[in-house]
Amino acid sequence: MDGLGLLRIRKVKTRVEKDNCNPVWNEDLTILIKDINAHIILRVYDNDTFTGDDMMGEAEIDIKPLVECLKMDLPDRTQLARIEPSSANWLSKESYIMWNKGKLVQPMTLILGGGVECGELHLQIQWLHLLNAN
Repeated sequence: MDGLGLLRIRKVKTRVEKDNCNPVWNEDLTILIKDINAHIILRVYDNDTFTGDDMMGEAEIDIKPLVECLKMDLPDRTQLARIEPSSANWLSKESYIMWNKGKLVQPMTLILGGGVECGELHLQIQWLHLLNAN
């Protein structure tokens, strides 16, 4: 299996991890978000050279809790919010939003859905303010 990750608001792809059933990408992907109510859709595919790629599963990220924490002006390493797994999100365990070295971050583990037997995505989202991001 050759793993490939895809983020959907704008199409952003990771590199392909060849012959690996448990791919680790360790990549930074940046997407411009214009609608804070939008969800980020992540899809994982088995990359096929000669036929269409097979979708292995998908998950969604709700960025509203992260955006709401932007308004809080608290010291570094402060935990701002805790999000519990529920039927309304794709979390497999609780996730914390915190300030870390001056950056607002949220590490999370998501359960892959969409017909996949098992699988999780471990990732961290971070809010960046971009100047003149028109």
